[in-house]
This record gives sequence, structure tokens and C-alpha cells, in this order.
Amino acid sequence: MGAGNARRTLLQATAIAALLLATALAAVALQPIRAPTREQLFEIPQGTWARRMAGARVEILPAELHLTLGVRDILVLHNLDDVPQQFGPILLMPGQTFRMPFTMAASYPFACTAHLSGQMSIVVEPNPATPWARLAWRFSNYLRSGRWS
Repeated sequence: MGAGNARRTLLQATAIAALLLATALAAVALQPIRAPTREQLFEIPQGTWARRMAGARVEILPAELHLTLGVRDILVLHNLDDVPQQFGPILLMPGQTFRMPFTMAASYPFACTAHLSGQMSIVVEPNPATPWARLAWRFSNYLRSGRWS
């Protein structure tokens, strides 16, 4: 086998690999985003307030939560703690569940007693309607959560 044949074989293998990669990316980009539910559930565990008052660093909710219109656009908070918890203008009593649907892409700051800082931000992203937007959404979602959707 001469050097020309080896180079041609390498180029063919590279072209096939590039074609397979492009096909896989196109399949991921064209596939609609599906979620079993549009709700994103977060629970405030029992004893959260007591642990915070004792000086423990308690991180239940992320400081910045990402939702996506049409995919996961309903925030559900469930207070399992023994004391009320404040989330923005909402006071969640012990055992209470609150659903907050979002209909507009934006960043929403909230006061939150479940955070040490007392603040939380909800970033609602637009629905990834185009193939490139779906591909970018899946990639950023994977970077945030470690899961491919």
C-alpha cells in the first residue's frame, strides 16, 4: 500500500466520520424537545429552617433556576418544612404546594427564605423552536444538569 493510498483511505475515513457526526447533530436538532411534564418540582425538606438557624449551610434550591417555555415552564414548590417559607410574594405554609406558571421569557428575581442570601433568580428561556435553537438548548441544558434531553 503506497503513501497515496494510505492518505486516500484516511481522507475517506475522516469524511465518513464527519458525515456521521453531521447526521447525528441533525437528528438531535430536528427532534422535538419532550418532557414528561411541564412542571419543575422543588421541595423544601423538613427541618430546613432549623438547620439554617443552627448555622448550617443549606442549599435546597439553586440560586438561579432555568425554565423553558413549552418544555418546563411551571415552577412547583412544596414546603415540607415545619415553618412557613417565603418565596417572592407567596407565603408557603407547612405542607403547602404552590404552582407558578410562566408565560413570558425573562429573568425573574425573587426573595426566598430557603436561601442563605435570601434571593433567587428564575430565568425563563424562550421555546427552542428552530433546529439550531433546540441543539443549543440541549447542549446548555446538558452543561447545567449533566443530562441530555
